[in-house]
Order: sequence, then structure tokens, then C-alpha cells
Amino acid sequence: MADHPPLKRLKGVHHAAYRCRDAEQTRWFYETVLGLKAAAGLIIEVTPGSGADDPYMHIFFALPSGDYVAFFDAPGSAAPDWFKRKHGFDMHFAFEVDTEAEMLAMQERIRSFGIACLGPIDHHFVKSVYMYDPNGIQVEITVRTEQHDPILAHEGSILEEQLKLWSARTRAQKIAKFGADALNARSDMPARA
Repeated sequence: MADHPPLKRLKGVHHAAYRCRDAEQTRWFYETVLGLKAAAGLIIEVTPGSGADDPYMHIFFALPSGDYVAFFDAPGSAAPDWFKRKHGFDMHFAFEVDTEAEMLAMQERIRSFGIACLGPIDHHFVKSVYMYDPNGIQVEITVRTEQHDPILAHEGSILEEQLKLWSARTRAQKIAKFGADALNARSDMPARA
């Protein structure tokens, strides 16, 4: 086994970033509808690293935690299909509020803009409402239930067992769909017994 430098723990998410169809439309949704602060908008002429000529705006929305949600408005390299609605399994944000009353008030606010906002759905550890942003990304507003911590603690205590069961159940299906090489692409990951 290779020696690895000491692990420095990650302290949080600075930002998660995705494409947007239009920065102003995205600003309307995240700032006006959801109430996040538009914190910065950088216009950059070339793609960092590659130097490719692809002017874009990188817009950031601040959360009270100090983390950001960010978007790239790069019309030169954008494909219209990317902005079709994505399944929640493929991509979604889950923004958290403190109480169920706040979640329901947010749902009412979102609907007041003419945006469909479904739910609430009780997932037992959280309750959530769902809508889509202008870029086809599912957005969830969620609140922790009283069972949140005990449920996650229990699920965390059986995670290794669950991963083994799930891998045994789905490995053949994944190999048939993605190929064995795709599932073994982590050459630096040691095999588990």
C-alpha cells in the first residue's frame, strides 16, 4: 500500500457550480424567489487552465452559512439539451430551513411566483418540497425531523454492511450497463475484503 500524506479534513463546501442558461434569469430565481444574496458576478474571457476562448459569467449566490451556489453563463459552449429538466437522482440542490413552518412558508412564496412546488414529502429523517429552477435543476427545500440524527446515526452504523449488500445485488447489472473497466477505474483504491 502506498504512503499517503496526512489527511487534512475538508471544512465545508465553498461552492457548487453548474451551467445556467442566462445569468439574469438565474439571479431572479435564486435571489428574488428563494431569497439568496447575489454575492458576485465575474466576467471571464477565457477558460482557466485551457485558455479556450469561451467568454462566460460566473455568478455566486451566498448562503447564510458562508457557502455559495454558483453558475456559469457560457452561451458559446452551452448546448440547449443541458437545460432540460434533470431527474432529481441526476442533480438537485437541497436547501435547509429550521422549521416545517418555514418550509411551508417558502413553498407558499415559491408558488406565489407561479412556480410549481410539490410536496411536502416525508422522508422520515427530513420533510421536503420540490421545484425546478430555470436551468432544469431540481431544487429542494428541506427541514430535519426529530428523527433526523437517530436515523442517520443508525444508517451510518450499518453503512459498510449495506454497501456490501448493494454491491453484490447490483454489480452484474452495472457491469452489463457500464462495463467492468468503468467500475474498476479507481486504480489507487485498495480492494476491500
